[in-house]
Amino acid sequence: GGGPRVEALAMALGEGGGSRLRRQLESGGFAAGEYVKQLSQQSDGDRDLQEHRQRIQALSEETAQSLKRNVYQNYRQFIETAREISYLESEMYQLSHILTEQKGIMEAVTQALLLQADRDDPALGARRTVTAATDPFLPLSAKEAAASEEGRQRTLTTLLEKVEGCRDLLPESPGKYLVYNGDLVEYDADHMAQIQRVHAFLMNDCLLVATALPNRRGAYRYDALYPLDGLAVVNVKDNPPMKDMFKLLMFPESRIFQAENAKIKKEWLEVLEETKRNRVLSEKRRLEQEALPRPAPTPPESTNPFEEDEEEEEEPSAEEEVVDLSLEWIQELPEDLDVCIAQRDFEGAVDLLDKLNEYLGDKPVSQPVKELRAKVDERVRQLTDVLVFELSPDRSLRGGPRATRRAVSQLIRLGQSTKACELFLKNRAAAVQTAIRQLRIEGATLLYIHKLCHVFFTSLLETAREFETDFAGNNGCYSAFVVWARSSMKMFVDAFSKQVFDSKESLSTAAECVKVAKEHCKQLSEIGLDLTFIIHALLVKDIKGALQSYKDIIIEATKHRNSEEMWRRMNLMTPEALGKLREEMRSCGVGNFDQYTGDDCWVNLSYTVVAFTKQTMAFLEEALKLYFPELHMVLLESLVEIILVAVQHVDYSLRCEQDPEKKAFIRQNASFLYETVLPVVEKRFEEGVGKPAKQLQDLRNASRLMRVNPESTTSVV
Repeated sequence: GGGPRVEALAMALGEGGGSRLRRQLESGGFAAGEYVKQLSQQSDGDRDLQEHRQRIQALSEETAQSLKRNVYQNYRQFIETAREISYLESEMYQLSHILTEQKGIMEAVTQALLLQADRDDPALGARRTVTAATDPFLPLSAKEAAASEEGRQRTLTTLLEKVEGCRDLLPESPGKYLVYNGDLVEYDADHMAQIQRVHAFLMNDCLLVATALPNRRGAYRYDALYPLDGLAVVNVKDNPPMKDMFKLLMFPESRIFQAENAKIKKEWLEVLEETKRNRVLSEKRRLEQEALPRPAPTPPESTNPFEEDEEEEEEPSAEEEVVDLSLEWIQELPEDLDVCIAQRDFEGAVDLLDKLNEYLGDKPVSQPVKELRAKVDERVRQLTDVLVFELSPDRSLRGGPRATRRAVSQLIRLGQSTKACELFLKNRAAAVQTAIRQLRIEGATLLYIHKLCHVFFTSLLETAREFETDFAGNNGCYSAFVVWARSSMKMFVDAFSKQVFDSKESLSTAAECVKVAKEHCKQLSEIGLDLTFIIHALLVKDIKGALQSYKDIIIEATKHRNSEEMWRRMNLMTPEALGKLREEMRSCGVGNFDQYTGDDCWVNLSYTVVAFTKQTMAFLEEALKLYFPELHMVLLESLVEIILVAVQHVDYSLRCEQDPEKKAFIRQNASFLYETVLPVVEKRFEEGVGKPAKQLQDLRNASRLMRVNPESTTSVV
């Protein structure tokens, strides 16, 4: 009776059943309990339920993957939207700046028309002057017509008396006067929390911000002074309870102030814009007047007939001293640089500076040129600070060396190649150090060393290639890169030694790790950089320690076996064991081992001599993997010490043994050591090092089997 139900279930879960199951689970009235109950009634055994469970699990995983894809897609769209919002904010700021300039132009035209009307009708001008004396917020040109020079100086003197610490920063000058002042409340730009109450003094060329002294009414302490040339005013939209606010932008900082009410806020905005505009107009008029050719003073009459020719020669030089700074792009250059820096358009800012330098390259240095240079130099310092911050290690280190190319190239164009080189290498050093710290220390040392070498040498190679690209025309910076590469290699060796040598790994593991490091180091030869000698110099101390430590272990083990030596033949019991020993001896370089094997599974050698041979050859093979010239004497002396332990023991046993049969067996072991093992060691050492070892030859020659005094119990080796 369960056959139809099983077939129905199979159809439901078969091809096309997945979409049906999905629709059933997504339905609004789905009840899990009822669904499981119904499924249990229709299922025929545990197998059907397991298959259904697998299908639901697969559907769950598919849904999870779909959710991940959607989340990733939404995240990308969010990033793109945020980027577009940033671009839109920048464009709105530019639009606001353009509208402000248009407004200023319209007001300047109106002001010019009023002045023309005053000249045509003096009575109307007099009435406007009286009105200007009573209204402090008329355009500054009307105030200048109404106020006297004595009143301006008196107001400025009063200001200097009220504010402590500003007399040296704000010297009295005939052209400086107070325009507007009032109390404001400063707020934090990030958290909109109230910071302090301040009093702002607006002058015709700068804005002074002072804080109130707590115990002196009407007295203030100097806080900040901002030139109007680098000051931008932005209206802050009311967002109750935060209202009646405006923002002052002074690269690279900004401050938010709150006025007492909307009327005072409006007055501040209008007066600030008007004062900035008049400052620009007055500066432009001054530059135009200075650019006009001045008539030369009439010299006294002279009877010298040759003076006329001299004067004619001097006139062209007077004309050459005039530098035209009234061009529109020169007048707007400081503000354009501020905009480029604020928008992170570093290339545009440097292009403007190059254009100015090219224009002024062959011009004489007059006073207007010096003033322009002073303004531009301030922007250059700001631009340099921003580029330096871009290269600081505090910034994100992701993106590899190419992420620094933009800031480095602009610093080089600004003539700061040395600073760019220093900051680039510091940035890369921090990136390499961070990458090494983030490596996960695996249980297997060799696996960790493979990862460490890959991360470090790949980063070093990428940094070298990027350095060669960025500083191709600055050969003087390459020495700094070599010094940096050495310090980075020291950081790598510290991490390498800590994992390989400080953890007391076996000599074979240490040799394999050093081999991996050397192979990766050879990759740098692709760019003409060979740091092999540096890694040798940094590792020599640790490798010496490892060789001496392993030598001590071999000597201790050999002495322990010597103390238990019975001088008996080895019985390996099985042909397999004998074949394995033959293979081990062949791998050690002993080709005539068969002449020391006997009947069945016997070997006509002592276990001590065989174990010593295998251990010594293994030490030599691993040490040769670590070999470089600085280790020559350490390796040679270690080999001599190890061999002497075995030779002295055989010589001593041969002198002391009285049993003729055992004595013959000892002679056979001694013959194996002198005539087979020592030549193999000598040959392998010469192959690995590239030159013979005189110490090993002397040791073999001095240790040849000679007639001995049976009564002697001392070794002469």
